[in-house]
Parts: sequence; C-alpha cells; structure tokens
Amino acid sequence: MNWVGQHFEVSLGNPGHGGFCVARHEGRVVFVRHGLPGEVVRVMVTEDRGGSFCRADAVDIVEGSPDRVPALCPVSGPGGAGCCDFSHATLEAQRAIKAAVVGEQLARLAGIDRDIEVEDVPGTGDGTGWRTRLRLAVDDDGRAGVHGYRSARVIADLRCPQPVSGAIEGIAERQFKPGAELEVAVDSEGVRHVIVLAPAHVSKTGQRSPGRRGAMARRTASSSTRSRRIVVGSGRAVQRVGDRFWGVDAGGFWQAHRGAAQAYSDCVAEWADAQPGNIAWDLYSGAGVFAARLAEQVGVAGSVVAIESSRPAVRDGNAALADLPQVRFVPERVETALAGIESSPSTVVLDPPRAGAGRDVVAAVALRRPPRIVHIGCDPAAFARDVALYKEQGYTLERLRAFDAFPLTHHVEVIGLLTR
Repeated sequence: MNWVGQHFEVSLGNPGHGGFCVARHEGRVVFVRHGLPGEVVRVMVTEDRGGSFCRADAVDIVEGSPDRVPALCPVSGPGGAGCCDFSHATLEAQRAIKAAVVGEQLARLAGIDRDIEVEDVPGTGDGTGWRTRLRLAVDDDGRAGVHGYRSARVIADLRCPQPVSGAIEGIAERQFKPGAELEVAVDSEGVRHVIVLAPAHVSKTGQRSPGRRGAMARRTASSSTRSRRIVVGSGRAVQRVGDRFWGVDAGGFWQAHRGAAQAYSDCVAEWADAQPGNIAWDLYSGAGVFAARLAEQVGVAGSVVAIESSRPAVRDGNAALADLPQVRFVPERVETALAGIESSPSTVVLDPPRAGAGRDVVAAVALRRPPRIVHIGCDPAAFARDVALYKEQGYTLERLRAFDAFPLTHHVEVIGLLTR
C-alpha cells in the first residue's frame, strides 16, 4: 500500500504534535499539514511508509475555518519548507492549537489534566520579525535557502517572515560554496553577524542514501567541527538580559526569539525562590542566564553550580559572571557531572536539549531531594515524559506556563515548577 501522490477529501480533526491535523481515510490515519481543525480539505499524500498512517498536504480548502488567514509565509506552503507550519492561522488560533497539543501530551504521557494557556512573548507583534538567529543551507548553485519539509532539498527562497528586519539583507544576492551553511545572528545591540560554515564531509552512506541512514549521516556531518569564515560582523554577539550583558559566539546557542531570554529568566527567578545562603543548580546552563538570577537570590553566602558541556559557553559564562564569585561552572555533560557534586541543592533549574533530560538525569536530581525544580522544555512530548519521571520520584507539577516563543510554527516553550 502506497498512497504517495494520491488526492482525496478529508475532514480535519484535532491538531497533533508536529504541526499537522489528524484525519482518517479508508481506515488509515492521515497527518495533514497546512490545514486547521474542523476544516474540510482536499489533500495530496506526500509520504507513505506503509502501516497505519501517512502524511499529506492540504492543497485545496473545501470548507475553511474562521481562524484561517492568507498565509504569511510564501516559502512553507504545500511542497515547501518546514519553517512556518501555521502562518495561515491567526495568532490566537495558533496558540490555541499549541495549548491543545501541550495539554494532550501531558494527559497522555504524564497523566495530568491541565488547562493550558499559551502566552505571548514580548516583541512578538503580529508574529513576524521575531527571530534573531537562523541557519541557512546552500544549494548546488551556491544560493542560500532553507530546507524543504522533512527533506535535505534546499529551497533558495528567503522570504520567510520570521527573521528580524535586516537579518538576511543581501544574502540572496550572494554566491556561496555549494553545501556550505550560514549562521546568521542579530544581537541585542542590533549588530548583524553572518558566518559561513564549510561544507560538511558526508560519508558515502549519507551521499547515496535518501532514507534514515543517509539523514543520520548528514546530521552527524553537520554537527562535526567545520572551518568557519566571518563575512559580516565580528562573530561575537552581545546579548542582554536585564542589566547584564553576555558576549557569545554568534553561531552558538542563544534563544531565537528576541524577547524569550528575558521572559524565561523572569519566570525562572520567580519560581526558583532561592533564599540567601542556599545552594542552587543550573543544569544545561549555557552561558549562565539562569545562573545569574539564581546568584542574585542566594547571595555571596550561597552558591550556584552551573553545568554545561559546551566549553565555549562556559568560557563566555565565566566572563559574563566574573563579578559573581558564588557561581561555579562545571564544563561537563550533566549526566556525568552530577555524580561528582556532593552538595544538595534547595533549587534546581534544568533547560535540557529537545530530547529532554531523561530518566537518569531526573533520577539523579531527585536523589538529592531538592524542594523546588524548575524544568524548561522546548518539546511538549519530551517535557511531558520528564514530568512523568518526576512524578515517579514523588514530585508534583505545581505550576506551568507555556510561551509562544516560535510564532507561525508548531513549536512552543513550556516551563514547569515541580515540588515535593
């Protein structure tokens, strides 16, 4: 059974995690992009690996939703890029969809029923012009672009509405080495930085295989050490949160939404509630944005242990927080560093990668019995799985906030306060 290329009409049901709505056709589940809940659409099947489901694009809207608007992104429609899953919906509808997904993941994976509200992040405006960091691919003709949805194909069209004004100015007119990538950042001072990464060396398996093995080979190559050339700016971005500044690698990690770092920092500071003299941990700390707020709370009589595997981020964090002797950076993986820390914290803050913290880290944190844990998740499913692990360790999800830090997309940031 292979439906790729087939067209048929379906009614769209609930949104699913990943930027689609769920439909059914002839006994199979169809994951449909570019539609909205309640719509009747004509779809074209784009991917079918057999089994109980396939993937499709809504190519014709038969009965539209009142939440539908003209798509803001001309790059991500049917057959296009994966950048803007919901640019065809009002911001209110986008947030309702994200709230439904977060609630469904929590209920299914953690057994928690909770009414979710997805909040605006300051600086969002109409949902465009919020992204300060992006990574672009270069096609075989040397043109910069974005990847097609679930594809290594490069679409040389830079009209995505997410980047802040001026971020990609002039890039479409330039030629780059085929296979290279561009890291683009606009920092808190409004300075733009563009770095060209040399083409990644992909194994022969990755070169000849379009499937899973090839995709894994290409991801591995992309994350390996590559030569870099700064073509705009200094390559060192100045980032501000509150009254403190960080100097960081323009290609390193920083929150993409221009208002996100401040919004998350304020939430973490409120919920951490560390007291003078306390011990606090900041796990997956990056350059120490949360560690700085924790340090303010515990004072010079307390201590903050910040664990981060990226040595450049640790270097930048040490420089930015040099005036806070109560902060100690540990340049190791969280999974291995926790065993060597003897102190028991009153507060733990975790901001793990998209896959979540996982069983071993949650168990290691819970073993120290901190009264308060503030857990940040950029993937609702991974966040819910981690919350379920905390429940097994006797913790309760006391508070939860969800932020629309990625407007026009299906992504959402979730922060939870867990107590025991």
